[in-house]
Amino acid sequence: MGIMSFLRNRLGLIMVIVIGLALFAFIIGEVVHYGSSFMNGDRTTIGEVAGEKINYDDFSSKLEQNMQNFRQQSNQASLNPQMVSYVQQTTWNQEISQIIVQKQISKLGITVGDDESKALIQGSNPSPQIIQAFTNRETGQFDRQQLAAFLGNISSTKADPATKTQWANFVNQIIEGKKSEKYLSMIRNGLYVNSLEAKEDYEARNKIANFKYVALDYASIPDNQVKLTDEDYNTYYNEHKNEFKNPEETRSFNYVVFNAAPSKADTAVVKEQINKLLESFKASKNDSLFVAINANTPAPLVYQKKGQLEPKLDSVMFNATPGFVYGPYFSNGAYKIAKLVNTEVGPDSVKARHILINPATEGGVDKALAKADSLKKLIQGGKSFADLAKTNSVDGSAAKGGELGTFARGAMVPVFEDAVFNGKKGDYKIVTSQFGVHLIEIEDQKGSSKVVKVAVVDKALMPSSKTQSAAYAQAQAFLSKVSGSSFDQEIKAEKLKKLTADDVTATASAVAGLENARDVVKWAFGAKKGDVSNQVFELNLTNQYVVAQLQAIKPKGILPLDLVKKQIEPAVRNQVKAKQLEDKLNNALKGASDLDKVAAAVGGKVVPVQNVVFANPIIPGIAQENKVIGAIFGSPLHKVSKAIEGQNGVYVFTVDSFNNPPALNNALKDRQQIAQAMVQRMDTDVFNVLKDKANIKDYRAKFF
Repeated sequence: MGIMSFLRNRLGLIMVIVIGLALFAFIIGEVVHYGSSFMNGDRTTIGEVAGEKINYDDFSSKLEQNMQNFRQQSNQASLNPQMVSYVQQTTWNQEISQIIVQKQISKLGITVGDDESKALIQGSNPSPQIIQAFTNRETGQFDRQQLAAFLGNISSTKADPATKTQWANFVNQIIEGKKSEKYLSMIRNGLYVNSLEAKEDYEARNKIANFKYVALDYASIPDNQVKLTDEDYNTYYNEHKNEFKNPEETRSFNYVVFNAAPSKADTAVVKEQINKLLESFKASKNDSLFVAINANTPAPLVYQKKGQLEPKLDSVMFNATPGFVYGPYFSNGAYKIAKLVNTEVGPDSVKARHILINPATEGGVDKALAKADSLKKLIQGGKSFADLAKTNSVDGSAAKGGELGTFARGAMVPVFEDAVFNGKKGDYKIVTSQFGVHLIEIEDQKGSSKVVKVAVVDKALMPSSKTQSAAYAQAQAFLSKVSGSSFDQEIKAEKLKKLTADDVTATASAVAGLENARDVVKWAFGAKKGDVSNQVFELNLTNQYVVAQLQAIKPKGILPLDLVKKQIEPAVRNQVKAKQLEDKLNNALKGASDLDKVAAAVGGKVVPVQNVVFANPIIPGIAQENKVIGAIFGSPLHKVSKAIEGQNGVYVFTVDSFNNPPALNNALKDRQQIAQAMVQRMDTDVFNVLKDKANIKDYRAKFF
């Protein structure tokens, strides 16, 4: 306002108008270009919930932590776009939930006391998050000694400040989670089902109606005989307006894909590469090294049982002799050759315990091996393995005497697995893995089956740079020819396939037909209706090149009629047909005393129906007809009804009888069942209600 006052006072009214118009034109241009209000957020705000801003850096930090957790839980080093989108949406929902629930918690004054906080961390029944964080990976059991050791370290003056901060944040999350649990528990305890509700539910599920009906299907009137007017559309739209509420802005776009699929020449090159390796592979004396050097995706050589190999190998390797080479064959996007290294009959599972020694604290691997050998001699001389494990092992299993339980193949790292599955019961083995030096005792072995060790060399079939360049050039040539009005014509002229992505959200990472579509989506949310993309999008993960055109924009809120007109056309047509069929049936009802006369007048037939309950409103042979079944259960016996408009046609009926169930003498069980169903959906319902009232503004599309 200060700038505008200065201009008004110094340069006069004409200059103010000129500048005001220029600013207005600029702002409108930006709004149109970005497809949203120019006031939406800023460079550090990723969203707003109930007036509270969500900072980009804070959100990114939580997102990265959730990404890391997801990688660990899924055992995947990298995440594809769909996984990334899933984790991002989960993080966003967590952020929304935390804010809106926290506001309710503050209003109600819900707290967690010091004693309760301590119990959540180290009590007899700690938080599930604590149990998960301090569960031994090898045994799958909660390790209290590991927790106690960590708490001792974190409280010492030498503790790393960053670790202290992370721990404080972790504990705060647990406490806030407990507050949320109390809040939801208050709501849950307020749920109540009375005897009348239980009785109504019981009768809805058990009261039986037997009736007859005459129906005139909507399909009996050809669609081409029904002309729809604007009034027809408006009538239906106004009656169903709340069904067209759009929870968030969506956009639809058409697109063309130019695939850089591997050519015949590309395939020939990869085949030649794998064929050149064939003889060398057969003659190789060190198959592990050969795989490590030549495979695109080298995998450790481990024994596997029937069913663990890919199908093509599983069917041949168990009947072959060591040295047999299979292939080349094509599998999962690569040409491969496989060699049977060895076969043996071994146990299905092993029970073992170990002592893990850290070479870094012992002065190197040699000294760690020497210590393991000394411990082995002590055990063989009568010392307790369990006692030595408790005092010498750095593994979480130390508290349990080094016990690892019983495990099958694939549960341990290859060197550890080879030692326990190739040895015999009672053996002591010393091996070195990436975790340190292990002194292992094989306590038991169970089962017996044939296993094979197979080495696989793969060469991925990928398009060459020449193939990719040709596909890109084709896409670029198409883009140079099209404009908004000529998009469809050019597609037809070049005999291309037009694809459509409907109702895409601003944060979507994938759409129908495109797995890695984030850049296309970001463009769509900055374009105007009818715009053609100003570039060829390169989807590198799938070797696709895309040119797109924005087809429609659906804003948040109740959608206008023009955006849902095509969607509702079948329903509008049926509503118009219903009026015609109702008139026909009402004329037949005049003077008719029974359904047989109505059926004769309209050329229909009387259909008897038995054993229909209110809770399952389906007319056999037709479909679900809620309105019709509802009318039947509210009608008197033996009276011809008026015409009722249903989902599939117009009906006239008479109720022959109602079979009432036995009286509900004890409603307790029914009340409990209804209450249980309410509790199961309560958390989601509460979140959705609070979310609807929170006035959420989502700016994520500008950042990701």
